[in-house]
Amino acid sequence: MKIVAIDQSTTSTTSFLFDGTSDALKLRTDFHRQTYPAVGWVEHDGVELLRNVAAGIEAGRLAGAEAIALSNQGESCLAWDAETGEPISPVLVWQDARTEEHCQTLSRLHGAAVEERARLPLDAYFSASKMGWIYAHIPAAKELAAKGRLRMGTTDAFFRDRLTGRFETDVATASRMALMNMETCAWDPVLCEVYGVPIETLPSITDCSGDLGEVDGLPLRSAIVDQQAALFGHGVTRAGQVKVTFGTGAFALALTGETCPDYINGVLPTVAWREAGAPTLYALDGGIHTASAAVNWAKSLGLFTEYSELDGFSGHALARGLVFVPSLAGLACPYWDHAAKGSWLGLTLGTSQADMMQAMLEGIAYRTRSVLEAMSDILPLVSPVNIDGGMTANPWFGQALANITGCAMQKSTMVDITAFGVAQLAARSCDTPLLAPPSGETLSPDPAFDPRPEAFARACDMVKEWGAVTAI
Repeated sequence: MKIVAIDQSTTSTTSFLFDGTSDALKLRTDFHRQTYPAVGWVEHDGVELLRNVAAGIEAGRLAGAEAIALSNQGESCLAWDAETGEPISPVLVWQDARTEEHCQTLSRLHGAAVEERARLPLDAYFSASKMGWIYAHIPAAKELAAKGRLRMGTTDAFFRDRLTGRFETDVATASRMALMNMETCAWDPVLCEVYGVPIETLPSITDCSGDLGEVDGLPLRSAIVDQQAALFGHGVTRAGQVKVTFGTGAFALALTGETCPDYINGVLPTVAWREAGAPTLYALDGGIHTASAAVNWAKSLGLFTEYSELDGFSGHALARGLVFVPSLAGLACPYWDHAAKGSWLGLTLGTSQADMMQAMLEGIAYRTRSVLEAMSDILPLVSPVNIDGGMTANPWFGQALANITGCAMQKSTMVDITAFGVAQLAARSCDTPLLAPPSGETLSPDPAFDPRPEAFARACDMVKEWGAVTAI
């Protein structure tokens, strides 16, 4: 069976064709615009994203695809007219922080209720406050709501509505919105009231696979948020198995089982997936908001020219007194401090561009350690840690991850494990599972390496303090 898998990510939309083997044929990649209309605001054009998704599906159709699999970027959301299908808002991207101040106010009043029902902190990262902002600030939203024509949701709901004619989202994506009750897996009226989102404007919640509609006769057989797709792609089946994907941000997920965990230690409970006719499985989620985004930002500043320069570093930057905290969009798990700023500490007149980049990669590895440690306090993690994403192609970074975290790392051999995961979901729903990719290289930590995690933790405290000062 041939499946076209669409990976609609923060920066691009890529389509792959899977035919039952572990090898995928990359069909096309379309990059979309990133706009920043104000400080902390990040937007996409929903029509542009939809056009790119449709082009990827058509490329799959021309290549002989018999089914569609769709992964989405998660918490990014928008509103549109049910009658015309036209967006009335931009896509507010998961990185968008325009509701941060409002969330701080809401948290003092309703933080406990949100944590109990959504099992999430009341934070601008999630879709709920963004959707509340749209409803409160875009006049057309209330006008359409009065006519029963307002639709609101994450980007996947927009794609599915426009392409299949069914206004739906999957349960894993819904769990990232902070509007779904994590126990019942249904929209929660209390949460909707807290955030000011009319519950009747939200899509129906479906399984992550099965009969999800058709796009011009081609069946949509799976839909899920990208990080969960990657977890599924790694073949995770046991509680405690974990993966970390290093993309725009870095996101760790660890499977827990059929019981929804509590929100503790700054680690987020989330729905892992629910296959057609099967129980809901949950996971722990821990995010670092800037990983390759930080590296690309450094490249734009001229700190390096070619990615090949980011390999073969010697020694340990932190041991030399140089550290970078990759909090360019705040500190996420386990701190949840949006005011924290990205910082190099320990710069001298002798610091080189290479030194700064080594410290940056080490900083991403240290943040990974803090996420994994917070998770392991809740659930024993199974070794090795599965890793994927563009940054893992760097041999030095992979070994630095192992050394700094103290965990063995197993690299995926597949370039886009997210696409494989959502394609595997689709294939399993058709009783024709794909051949899993072979296990990749395993990197073991150097027993002689001294990571000095307490020094990095102190650096995180310092950027939090500075963020608090500048926020006054």
